Amino acid sequence: MSIYRTLKGYNIKSVTSDPSNTKEGQIWYNDTLNKIRVNTIKPAAWASGGNLNTARGQLFGSGTQTAAIAAGGLSPGTTHDSSEEYNGSSWTEGNNLNTARRVSATGGPQTAAFATGGFTPPNTNATEEYDGSSWTNGGNLGTARRDFAGAGTQTAGVAFAGYVSAVSALTEEYNGSSWTASNAMNTSKFGNAGCGTQTAAFSFGGVSPPASPSLLVTTENYDGTNWTTSPHNLGTGRYSVECSTAGTQTATIAFGGLPGGNGVTTTEQYDGSSWTSVAAMANGRSYLSGAGTSAAALAVGGGNGPFLNATEEWTDIVNAVTSLDVS
Repeated sequence: MSIYRTLKGYNIKSVTSDPSNTKEGQIWYNDTLNKIRVNTIKPAAWASGGNLNTARGQLFGSGTQTAAIAAGGLSPGTTHDSSEEYNGSSWTEGNNLNTARRVSATGGPQTAAFATGGFTPPNTNATEEYDGSSWTNGGNLGTARRDFAGAGTQTAGVAFAGYVSAVSALTEEYNGSSWTASNAMNTSKFGNAGCGTQTAAFSFGGVSPPASPSLLVTTENYDGTNWTTSPHNLGTGRYSVECSTAGTQTATIAFGGLPGGNGVTTTEQYDGSSWTSVAAMANGRSYLSGAGTSAAALAVGGGNGPFLNATEEWTDIVNAVTSLDVS
């Protein structure tokens, strides 16, 4: 049997606790655990999370992987007003929306989220704000619409695109009490995804126009005033796509969407300069809800029937300390 000192030129260091800021491949002996430990790389992947209490599609949500909210949606014959909170392992029923709705735009953290617009039916312009416990009515959108995207916070939000009586490029900004029209997007669309802030929002995917549908690969950046078409296209054109809603213009992931039966499993990661295909979801899904960041995201529910209650958790490539089996 080879001796580590002979192979590497030095002994394995003994410590009483795992050191911080270790490098890939670094190895040590933990005296307290009586184990040889090593820093390895854990690949990016989706893993199963806790199930929603109510299976549904066309729901909406925001927050982080360990503090998310999902609300509204559709299951057979029912447009929902219920909302649920996620703590990183399980979903808990919260207080209901004031207006049952689906395919609304959202933004903000679990304790200060907003939801606006959507389909009741018909289209609604109602906005609601969530404080981590209850939903209260906020200022109405200038134009009622559905199947669009939002970004930002409860006091500095933005909502863009959607379906009115036709496909739309409308943009509106929220200050915590009222919505104000801003400059339109470059391409009218609905079924798009969005993330970022009011002054640095990001939109991708969708479909335009409905009369002769074209699945979009295009992306657009918003600076608080104008939209600019980005040269960085999605690898796969799709609509009813979702994203890491707490992502940014330079770091987000896109997942799910149509076409593809009940939705695709395709996941793409964006670094501000290009989209890269990464590990696929276990479940093909569309009209789902998202949350989290490019490094730690959630894919929640979805479907056009059957409707899903499954949650999947995305974790990007990370360092992981593991024990070596030396028996």
